Amino acid sequence: MRSSPSPDSDDSRSPRRRAPASAKSEQRIRDLLRVGREVFAEKGYEHATTTEIAQRLGISEATVFTYFRGKRELCVRVISDWYDEIIATMEAGLPREQPIRAQLHYLIQTHLRLFLVQGTGLCALVLSEGRSKGQALGESFLPLQRRYTAPLMDLLARGQASGELRRDVPLRLLRSMVLGPMEHLLWEVIAQNKPTDIDAVSTDLVALLWSALQAPDTELAALRLLRAELAEALARSGSGA
Repeated sequence: MRSSPSPDSDDSRSPRRRAPASAKSEQRIRDLLRVGREVFAEKGYEHATTTEIAQRLGISEATVFTYFRGKRELCVRVISDWYDEIIATMEAGLPREQPIRAQLHYLIQTHLRLFLVQGTGLCALVLSEGRSKGQALGESFLPLQRRYTAPLMDLLARGQASGELRRDVPLRLLRSMVLGPMEHLLWEVIAQNKPTDIDAVSTDLVALLWSALQAPDTELAALRLLRAELAEALARSGSGA
């Protein structure tokens, strides 16, 4: 007789269980994801258990395994849904009609706000578990990370196409130039558990990054345009005197 899976196990050999397509089942999944997010955010992946998630919902642990194979699958789904929310928020408010620098500022500011104000616990989980290949969730997070960074990659690609961003550096390196300082900042804020002025930090970070990201001749072209406009204004002023 086959024994029931343990709270922390994942039988990757068996096919994913399909919950009955009913309103009750859909609500149960929503409840599991909601409470799962709370537990993972509070305790991290290692110390969270499907037992506690079930207890908070007042259901048996076996019910959890009706919808998810184990803790890993549930956690990956929680993070996936959280990423979807972040992506939707960033894309909905992205000011595409503005210059690339303004769009970059929006992405960075929104990213920091969503991580540090609305999801500090999940942010710590992602930083500690999702970025290291040797960790329990590392490989499971790879496709999530690619989807999560897609809005930034699209912005950088459009910036290169418009000539606002340098084209002599591959997109993946430009992405790392943006995400690296942001990740370091997130680690620092979470580790020290201190408030930070997200608006001020975003402005400073964009100013720092832009000097490295912008096309080498962008600033020179802007100065030339300004000089031409000034010369034209002086000429008009002189002819009208």
